[in-house]
Amino acid sequence: MKWNLPNILTLLRLLAAPAVAIMFLYFSRPLADWFALLLFVSAAITDFVDGYLARAWKQETKFGAMMDPIADKAMVVIALVVITGFSGMNPWILLPAVLIIFREVFVSGLREFLGDTAGLLKVTVLAKWKTTLQMVAIAILFAKGAFEHYLIDRSFGMDAETQLGILAGEIEDVLGLRALETGLEVCWYAGVGALWVAMILTVLSGADYFRKALPYLRDNA
Repeated sequence: MKWNLPNILTLLRLLAAPAVAIMFLYFSRPLADWFALLLFVSAAITDFVDGYLARAWKQETKFGAMMDPIADKAMVVIALVVITGFSGMNPWILLPAVLIIFREVFVSGLREFLGDTAGLLKVTVLAKWKTTLQMVAIAILFAKGAFEHYLIDRSFGMDAETQLGILAGEIEDVLGLRALETGLEVCWYAGVGALWVAMILTVLSGADYFRKALPYLRDNA
């Protein structure tokens, strides 16, 4: 294995995947949300940088080709597990998260079963778009978690009537609750919307891989 910059970036992205979850073990929220968001976005950026550098510098290696999709899947799956957990198993997040994780596991198993012929299942444009949209959705949902926690912290101990009055504009908003609620709502709808579109693209790309692999899965008569 050659320790060139693209391979180092790929390895760092792989290590960042579990580190996203570890943020919630060592830091309290919303600090953990912001750290996880920063780490996830930084790692996602390396997904584009390492591939570009490997091609531009002609440093493409077997290690990079193997580890790049593994790092992407690890990032997405672990982040989705974390987000599903702190969303309280909300069905609007749980359903697309389950289908995305199922597809990633299914395609990985399919590639392993095909062995040498797995090279025929090349990454498609659709697959690249679904990965990009998955990462965008996850980043937005991490931001949503931070806004939600700030709102809970600042309204802690406040009775429901006062809180509703502030959010309705009937009571002076000295704590900035309305801005936090707006940030929460924007991130929620944008994040969930992006996650559902990513889920659709994920399922379609998985079905495309299965269709291409089907001739190699049939038993010979």
